[in-house]
Amino acid sequence: MSRDTLVAKRYARALFEVTLAESKVTETQAELRAIAEAFASDPALRKFLESPGISVEAKKNVLNRAFEGRVSVAVVRTLDLLIERGRTQLFHELCESYEHISNEALGLADATVYSAFPLTEEEKAATAERFGLLTGKKITVTNIIDKSVLGGAKVMIGNTLYDGSLAGKLARLEKSFERQA
Repeated sequence: MSRDTLVAKRYARALFEVTLAESKVTETQAELRAIAEAFASDPALRKFLESPGISVEAKKNVLNRAFEGRVSVAVVRTLDLLIERGRTQLFHELCESYEHISNEALGLADATVYSAFPLTEEEKAATAERFGLLTGKKITVTNIIDKSVLGGAKVMIGNTLYDGSLAGKLARLEKSFERQA
């Protein structure tokens, strides 16, 4: 794990503890997503924030004016800290870490389901329910169409892959034959 990733996780953990105490965990998650989208959609803003020729105070003033009244004080202070310490490039990783920490604490998880065809809403709900029982978490399902999945589906939750695809079943069957031989 890189040093930047560890630093981003520390910032995310500190922000989470503050927002947990204020009972604003999910609101902060939404605010971070919105800011990340703003940064992603505006390369000039990123360039401005990462420019060494612009003073820290000027950067903080621009962001504070842009987000004043739109995001919580805790998020603004976190952005200020990143600017003061020259770590604005960590914002994306901070967002990901915050989301992971808050989802874990709230008992939420995202499941990415890879299938050959789009899942219906009923299939998504059934998948969320089944894997919710398996993991003990409330699951949100995202469906990705993958034509290499000939039948069945693959479900990725965190770092765990549940392979219910036809290819996966055939591979397991082949391994069982090899063990018996």
